[in-house]
Amino acid sequence: MNKSAKALSTTLDRLPLGDVSQNEDLKVSNKLPEGVKSKELYKDIVRIAWPSFVELLLTQLASMVDMMMVGRIGGDANPELGVDALTAVGLTTQPKFLLMTAFVAMNTGVTALIARYKGQGDKEKANQVLRQGMMLTFLSTLVLSILGVIFSRPMVIFMGGKEDAIINQATVYLQIQLAGFATVALTSTITAALRAVGDSRTCMIYNLIANAVNVLFNWLLIGGNLGFPKLGVAGASIATVIGQLVAFIIALCVILRGNSFLKLEPKKGFKPEKTMLGNIAGIGLPAAAEQLLMRAGMVLFALIVASLSKTAYATHQLCMNIQALSFMTGQAFAVSATSLVGQSLGRKRSDMAQAYCSKTRNIGFCVAILLGLIFAFFGGDIVSLYNKDVTIIEMGGRIMLFVAFLQPFQTSQFIIAGGLRGAGDTKSTAKITTVTVLFVRPVVAWILVNPVHLDLYGAWIALACDQFLRTVLVFLRYKSGKWKLIKLKNETKPISS
Repeated sequence: MNKSAKALSTTLDRLPLGDVSQNEDLKVSNKLPEGVKSKELYKDIVRIAWPSFVELLLTQLASMVDMMMVGRIGGDANPELGVDALTAVGLTTQPKFLLMTAFVAMNTGVTALIARYKGQGDKEKANQVLRQGMMLTFLSTLVLSILGVIFSRPMVIFMGGKEDAIINQATVYLQIQLAGFATVALTSTITAALRAVGDSRTCMIYNLIANAVNVLFNWLLIGGNLGFPKLGVAGASIATVIGQLVAFIIALCVILRGNSFLKLEPKKGFKPEKTMLGNIAGIGLPAAAEQLLMRAGMVLFALIVASLSKTAYATHQLCMNIQALSFMTGQAFAVSATSLVGQSLGRKRSDMAQAYCSKTRNIGFCVAILLGLIFAFFGGDIVSLYNKDVTIIEMGGRIMLFVAFLQPFQTSQFIIAGGLRGAGDTKSTAKITTVTVLFVRPVVAWILVNPVHLDLYGAWIALACDQFLRTVLVFLRYKSGKWKLIKLKNETKPISS
């Protein structure tokens, strides 16, 4: 693990420190910094991205297997039970993600700050951010977990749950998820810290172990194998929580042992520190606003889709689950962009920050084209793995064409936004999200689903409009170069290597 953490920024570390005045040049170009080769940059990017890609890919595959097992409840003899189960799980998605906003936002601040301090060589402040981040995560998720368990049923009903059987399944699923909320939240904070210093390999290892545990307990608890109780949808939720608990235990052991830069030292305490909390909040609060606005838009969008037939909603949920697989490319390379942009700015090398971001986008674009072709030609076959309902397979195959089309835009957007977050520029991404997800997606969806009567296809046209516009706006913000000017409170000078 130490070797991994040290080896990831060799190109940046061997270069001389930058001058603060460099940041005054807002022009963003594709010209490489003097003495730097494209091959070196690609090597740094891939070293961080490949463990994240494998981790995120297999995590989503585990989620897909989870949905497939849920969708097969009742078997071929009674596929309607599987449709009900898919609908129940789908109703919990947006409430769960909405409650995750608090720690996701704090983790954005944790990643950006630790990456910046890594670039400066300031271990003490980086580890202070880790302790402050874990404290904030624990307190926020403790409150949200209690409230979420209490109000699970009203949230499910608000999301469009109509039939009592489906509402009951969804409520139990959501309550179990929220009961284990703190473990997944704390694990994500540790993951954010490790990725910030480039140690994505360790995150991959403990998350893959957790995914294997999740799939195993899915098999044991959903269908009741090897003498375990047959719990159906509730079993799927319990399996997820068990997997998350395993990930947390391993991640905690890793960070307590420490690596070459990060180490959690509880003896130094978790007392709130005003300046550090201010830095985390300065980045995290706009990210929180972005997440809240995005989830609000997602909820509105989901309500519009939920107004359609049960079959259409189930099809939508499984297509969204498949689309999430394609998120992995953008998110994995966004990890590289966030880490390397943050570290570059910490060393006052904005030229390296833009070089890393540009090269990361190039790789991500090529992978996105490949994924798009797979979804376009084999979309219907992938959908059939979830449920054997002929209507779902036909409708889902057409929706997968939208998923294929979106790949290049979606991936570019993830990567550039990752670079902006690495710079601490979360305010701009929050504004962009407000325009696209909160207004464009639900408004266009409502028009196309209701007055125009395009049903589920109208909803996905709206989603495509949102993704395309968001990509354009994020790219324009990046090209403005204003992200180079963001400073931290009490920012330390880089330590010369």
